[in-house]
Amino acid sequence: MDWGMKNRLSKIIRPEDGRCLMLAVDHGYFLGPTERLEVPRKTIEPLLPYADSLMLTRGVLRTSVDPTTDVPIVLRVSGGTSIIGEDLSKETITVSIEEAIRLNVVCLALSIFVGSKYEHQTLTNLAKLVDEGEKYGIPVLAVTAVGKEMGRDARYLGLACRVAAEQGAHVVKTYYCENFEQVVEGCPVPLIIAGGKKLPEPDALKLAHDSITHGAVGVDMGRNIWQSDYPVAMIKAVRAIVHKNVDAKEAYGIFLKEKEKEPIQKETKVLKAVSQSGSFD
Repeated sequence: MDWGMKNRLSKIIRPEDGRCLMLAVDHGYFLGPTERLEVPRKTIEPLLPYADSLMLTRGVLRTSVDPTTDVPIVLRVSGGTSIIGEDLSKETITVSIEEAIRLNVVCLALSIFVGSKYEHQTLTNLAKLVDEGEKYGIPVLAVTAVGKEMGRDARYLGLACRVAAEQGAHVVKTYYCENFEQVVEGCPVPLIIAGGKKLPEPDALKLAHDSITHGAVGVDMGRNIWQSDYPVAMIKAVRAIVHKNVDAKEAYGIFLKEKEKEPIQKETKVLKAVSQSGSFD
């Protein structure tokens, strides 16, 4: 790697401990207004001081993040489908490398859908993005997206992560699973764990702790932080796991203590995206 690539990666995975806490707020690129992310600026601002990096789209970056921030930006550059479309795996690259450079981002994020109808398209998207990133010293984060038909076991995730690494991804975001050490062993680049759907706080903290314990370099959490009634308390607790090596029980104690300082988060009444079944998501 050249100096620029190493420098950008060091802003995501902190060199002092080799860990990272990424805050994911890119859900609207296919879901539209997501519960408690309806007004992105309102969600992001109180959490930003505790995140090592922020994963989002260029639209939310421009409209909802103060440009004076020194929090590194991981830019979502894939998309082209919505929750009500034909197939979420039918993605393409939606942001040029020149645009990413203008936005001064430290990493490019793109989803791959291994085993889906559009597997070939998303994997070639990744290869092209890596080529572009290498020209300018910008690393690529491959996100191993999963659909209803795809598993989340070590065999499937091990396959998806290894394929992403073989295509040149510098970091891979995936899911935690039983026998996760096998996934780590088979992937020659760092793994970051997705938070996934909203869990009770003790369960989300256990997920973070188990992920770090079994080989992930960090977590990229979204809903398990900002859909909590006490999001600042939650991100502080997750940060303690990632950077201070506290266990899940200690982290939950931090959450309980910190939530006493924080007003409960109120609902924002914004219409949500309509799902394929016609109901509101």
